[in-house]
Amino acid sequence: MEKVIGVRFRPGGKIYFFDAGEHPVKKGDYVLVKTEQGTGLGEVVEHGCPQVCCRGRSEIKRIERPARPEEIQKLQTNKEFEMDARAYCLERIAAHHLDMNLVDVEYYFDGGKIIFYFTAEGRVDFRELLKDLVRRLRTRVELRQIGIRNQAKMVGGLGSCGRPLCCATFLKNFHAVSIKMAKEQNLSLNPTKISGACGRLMCCLQYEYETYRELKKDMPKIGKKVELPEGRGKVIRQNVLDRTYTVILEDGREVEKKLDPIPTETKEAQ
Repeated sequence: MEKVIGVRFRPGGKIYFFDAGEHPVKKGDYVLVKTEQGTGLGEVVEHGCPQVCCRGRSEIKRIERPARPEEIQKLQTNKEFEMDARAYCLERIAAHHLDMNLVDVEYYFDGGKIIFYFTAEGRVDFRELLKDLVRRLRTRVELRQIGIRNQAKMVGGLGSCGRPLCCATFLKNFHAVSIKMAKEQNLSLNPTKISGACGRLMCCLQYEYETYRELKKDMPKIGKKVELPEGRGKVIRQNVLDRTYTVILEDGREVEKKLDPIPTETKEAQ
């Protein structure tokens, strides 16, 4: 079986999968690879990835080799260049009075290109800024506008749970999140409680959404009138995880009913 490893080129960036071949690499090592943008140097963050081992061998490129000490040093030099380029870009943004927020700077390992990521409310005329950057940095320059969720992923931070942001630690891609997911899990619809650092709905709303949907499939909704052996009443509470619901009868008594567990085959299919 091919030794599939996950390589990340930027902190919090997307993980790309490569075949390590006969090279004895482990998590935390740096490897040299060929990418669409040229030669890249990345850190091994996953080792032995079963989710991609089933793909065809032709779909997974091989790494060139483990990085040498001088190449790892060059990566550090590139980071210093990025910091200088960032400071200069901020200076020119202020000089040109541009309404844009510089988020991150990425300098390709081989020095062939540098990308400035920014956010803005609308379109920005950065032609003069681009001329200044090319004149100063003497390499190909790209200014790329990104969304607010990508900004949170690049910058990082702590969520309302007190842990580092999911997007900046382990999430590989963004998925659609809707207010319906919060409703299905009986969460508060207060925007301040279900919004992440980016101001959008929290990514974690999707984690247990399908489980809640399955557990509530045959559970009567709150407010629904039901007929029980004890009498007629209305559903006033649900405990989705325990699969129970509470009914208030017409005579004022409260009765709790428990539903059957979800069949085993349904759980395995999730």
